[in-house]
Amino acid sequence: MFSVAGRVACVTGASAGLGRVIATALADAGAHVVGVARRAEALSAWQDETTGATAAVAADLSNPDAMEEVATRLSSPFGGRVILGSAAGINPRLAADDVTAEGGRATLELNLGAPFFLAQALVPAMRAKGWGRIVTFASLQSFRAFPGGLAYGASKGGIAQLTRAMAEAWSKDGITANALAPGFFPTELTGPVFADPERAARNAAQTCAGRNGTLEDIVGPALFLCSDASAYVTGQVLAVDGGFTAK
Repeated sequence: MFSVAGRVACVTGASAGLGRVIATALADAGAHVVGVARRAEALSAWQDETTGATAAVAADLSNPDAMEEVATRLSSPFGGRVILGSAAGINPRLAADDVTAEGGRATLELNLGAPFFLAQALVPAMRAKGWGRIVTFASLQSFRAFPGGLAYGASKGGIAQLTRAMAEAWSKDGITANALAPGFFPTELTGPVFADPERAARNAAQTCAGRNGTLEDIVGPALFLCSDASAYVTGQVLAVDGGFTAK
């Protein structure tokens, strides 16, 4: 029920952070994984360190006009796509007064636009098989406002609604759409948080579990949403946050 062996998965943001962890976990579990990220060298390093069947596509997902081309390139290594994990994202951490039109658009296009338009481009292959899994990345900021998080928070609030809307549109075709909302995990994106021990300790104290996340904590929930075990789960945002949003 929880197996992903033989499935084909595309994971964006596979060169670093939680995207890399999930791409590796899927490959270790027997899926054929296509990793997508902007940095070709980092993608190559991920492939070198990962066992199983993998392929890499270097692409800038912040350009919405590139989605069809990217989808075509994704189709070549292993055939039709059945799992899409969208982990690519940016967090500029700017005060509301400092957000520029260019920077705000870039954040929304990568964090919110890319997960939808890539899913839209890959759904026909999923629909043809009568099976698909779309896993987006929400955030604590899908639920709460954080300082310096206007553009990022808006994009992640949008992800929660996008996930519900995609579920409404495509679940009847055997395609589920769900989101993971990680708490505080040590990644490149959260580097400034974990670089401050006092701040990291305050975050940990706000969880029910009394600690911040480890990279391994995201693997089980991700595999659940990518497998047959979640066949009747769609349109949901699963917080993997140690109970941060419960307090």
